[in-house]
Amino acid sequence: MSLSLNQWTTRRWSLAEAVDGCARHGLEAIGLWREKVTERGLAASAKLVRDAGLRVSSLCRGGFLTTGGEAFAAALADNRRAIDEAAELEAACLVLVVGGLPGVKPGEPLTETSGRDLAGARERVAEALAELAPYAGERGVRLALEPLHPIYCPDRAVLSTLGQALDLALAYPEEQVGVVVDTFHVWWDPRLFADVARAGRRIASYQVCDYLHPLPADVLLGRGMMGDGVIDFPPITRAVLDAGYTGDVEVEIFNADVWAADPDEVLATMKARYAEVVGA
Repeated sequence: MSLSLNQWTTRRWSLAEAVDGCARHGLEAIGLWREKVTERGLAASAKLVRDAGLRVSSLCRGGFLTTGGEAFAAALADNRRAIDEAAELEAACLVLVVGGLPGVKPGEPLTETSGRDLAGARERVAEALAELAPYAGERGVRLALEPLHPIYCPDRAVLSTLGQALDLALAYPEEQVGVVVDTFHVWWDPRLFADVARAGRRIASYQVCDYLHPLPADVLLGRGMMGDGVIDFPPITRAVLDAGYTGDVEVEIFNADVWAADPDEVLATMKARYAEVVGA
């Protein structure tokens, strides 16, 4: 496995700066975000990455599929656009953050229109996947369902465990639908190692960062540099390797202090911690 920078880890870098940083620090891959790709333009972004000799380890993100009616149709259309973008970028996968309860907006208080139908929200995800998986398959794109820690179930992802994501993925060819193993989101799960083994080559992305304790007031920013939190990485890495994963290890950190730091120092620390903390 080789190390990849998810560009949100160095959020204040432009796409060009992040690509240049990866090249200067000897990385072979980069995880891209659609917002940054849009800023530069899809074709120009693809050319920039290829000219630098980098792989695209993932494209973030599609998903948010749990609404109904016209909003559901709009979400499907946006995800088809995301699939097309992933195809152009030759991304190893398109990460899907599936969405929370209907009407609950990420990070915002509940309103009178906020839904509570968790089972129905999960059904919408299954319905959306039935529409999107064949479309992705036709374009050579692998969808990667990402379970998020249960603290994000209300507003970001009604899939909370690797097992839940895997149960949905198994209905489709493995080249169409896989799963993400993100240490921040799954480290706590007592079934993690059994489900990693069950996933096998369904693992489309292995993302790492630490789980800070205590969490900050904004729990979205509770991701830390590996070694700064509570996660025991080597057993998880060994399990992912034993399952047959041969892709990149992508470092994805949402953290105000990391974002404020010199991105070059972040990359240097990231490389050192990967060698010291993450490896099996």
